[in-house]
Amino acid sequence: MFIARRPFIKTAIRAGLATSFAHGAAAERKKLGWALVGLSRLSASRIAPALLKTQHAHLIGIVTGTKEKAAEWQKKYGIADSGVYDYDSLDRIVENPAIDVVFIVLPNSMYCEFALRAAKAGKHVFMEKPMATSSEECRKMIAASEEAGVKLGMGYQLQFEPYHIEAIRFANDEVFGKVQHMEAGFGVRMRGGDEWRLKKAMGGGDLLGLGVCVIQAARYIFGEEPSEVSAMETKTDPNKFSEVDETITWMMRFPSGKTANLYTSFNMPGYNRLTVFAEKGRFGIEPCFAIGKQRGWTSDTKVPFEFPQTDHFEVQMDLFSESILQGKEWKVDGSEGLKDHLVMDAIFQSIQSGKVESVGKA
Repeated sequence: MFIARRPFIKTAIRAGLATSFAHGAAAERKKLGWALVGLSRLSASRIAPALLKTQHAHLIGIVTGTKEKAAEWQKKYGIADSGVYDYDSLDRIVENPAIDVVFIVLPNSMYCEFALRAAKAGKHVFMEKPMATSSEECRKMIAASEEAGVKLGMGYQLQFEPYHIEAIRFANDEVFGKVQHMEAGFGVRMRGGDEWRLKKAMGGGDLLGLGVCVIQAARYIFGEEPSEVSAMETKTDPNKFSEVDETITWMMRFPSGKTANLYTSFNMPGYNRLTVFAEKGRFGIEPCFAIGKQRGWTSDTKVPFEFPQTDHFEVQMDLFSESILQGKEWKVDGSEGLKDHLVMDAIFQSIQSGKVESVGKA
């Protein structure tokens, strides 16, 4: 089984790139123009630097409410005046044919509005996670992108990360027998002050901020959608987390009988792991959900679990661009975001009711 693992990873990460290479068109490949909406720490430290390395995408537009920041980014990335917008003038992006994709990196409460505006402008939309603040918003965004004839992609970069891809293969190929159960969690220490992630009106809270990664992992490793959820919330700092959830634990049951015990917290740094239990062994990733530094392990030393680190953002933006260029479907689309929100809806319902709640249908 282990002989096939390298080709599998190479194929999964760069699916479709071989076609371009086969035709000897490496130097002639077109690059799509990307615009970043929101010049956050994530945009500055991860996304923009990744766009300097991509083969099929380049940064030519920015949307920000700060003139000083716009000038700084123009100088650093060579962005023309025609590629600079503020939040009020975003709709003028329809007049700029050089911009093909709009990547929205804003507080969660703003995703829906800006996705709708970008789609209306005829631009493909790429979203940081979570997709929105509710499943209803997700449905609006999906409908708007379909009506406009543009792609709506989700920034679930771990679906293209080598360790997560291999974990999916372990489960699919039953390398350790049939998968039965998963335990996973993601925790950070959220700073106080004016942090938007602590504000309910802005879509804050640990489940929207971190839990979506944990839910995703259970869904794609198990390869099915959960049917039931039982959840509880804990607050150890009710002052800091007066508006939003601090720590949530939940159990998910799947139609096949698989189960998952999951955890997420804004007040427990260092919790960042995943363990999958199967009939004949175990495998896991720790660290697991953060950007980079993934490390895998298995209960069988004859089954190695080690890969070079990748730039998650570079890979996903290249593949999304290529799907547009080649007219292919994008598997990590808005429906993925909707399915995660339906699970989160059930988690919040279970916390309120104290009962097991069913997960809604997409």
